[in-house]
Amino acid sequence: MPFSNFNIPDLLHLLFPAACFGCALPLISGEADICSSCLYSLPYTDHHLDPNNLVARQFWGRLPCHAAMAMLFFKKEGTVQQLIHHLKYSNQANLGIRLGILLGERLQSSPYFQGIDLLIPVPLHKKRLARRGYNQSEAIAQGIAEVINVPVSNRHLFRTSATDSQTHKGRLLRFENMSTAFAVQHPEELANKHLLLIDDVLTTGATIEACGISLLQAMPEKISIATLAYVS
Repeated sequence: MPFSNFNIPDLLHLLFPAACFGCALPLISGEADICSSCLYSLPYTDHHLDPNNLVARQFWGRLPCHAAMAMLFFKKEGTVQQLIHHLKYSNQANLGIRLGILLGERLQSSPYFQGIDLLIPVPLHKKRLARRGYNQSEAIAQGIAEVINVPVSNRHLFRTSATDSQTHKGRLLRFENMSTAFAVQHPEELANKHLLLIDDVLTTGATIEACGISLLQAMPEKISIATLAYVS
C-alpha cells in the first residue's frame, strides 16, 4: 500500500501500537484498552444473575440493599489487578468507562437491577481528586450510564474528610475509619429514588456501607450496589 494511503491514526497505530492494560500485549485493529483474549478470559462472577451472591450476602445485617453485585473476581497478580491498577494510577479514565460499559451490559440484562433512577459513584476526597485528576468510580458510572441511560450524580454524596489507608485494616477498623467520612447534600432529590452505588473494588465493604448509611438519611426507595471487582 502506498505510504500516502495511510491516514495518521493508522500510521501511528502501526508505528506505536497501544498495549492491552490487562496483559501488555499490542492491541490489534478494533480493540480498545483491553484485548479480546483478556476480555474473554476475565474471571466474571455472574453475580447479576444470583440475588444471593457473595457480595449481597456480605451486606446482610449491615446495610439494607435491594441488590448487590461485582462483575469480576479480584486475584493478586491477576489481570483484574492490572486493570484496576491502570485505572487508578495510570491516568486511564477511559479504561474505567470501558469497564463500566461491560458492567452496564450485565446490569441491563439482570432482573434485579431494573428501575434505577440515579448512579452514585463513591466520591474521592477533593485532595485526592485533585492529585488523580478524576474519580475512577465516576468513570465506571459514566460507562454504565452509556448502557442503561441513567444519569450520574457527583453532587449528592460527598466525602467530608480524607481517611487513612484501608489496606492493612480489618472490617471493623475500616468501618470506623470510614463511618464519618461521607455526607449527603440535596437529600430531597434522592427521596423515593432507586439509587445505584458504584465503586471499583469491594473488600470488606466498609466504604460502601458508610456511603449507604449516609444515603439512607435521604429516604431513598432502594439502594443497590455494583462494583467492578470483588476480593474474595
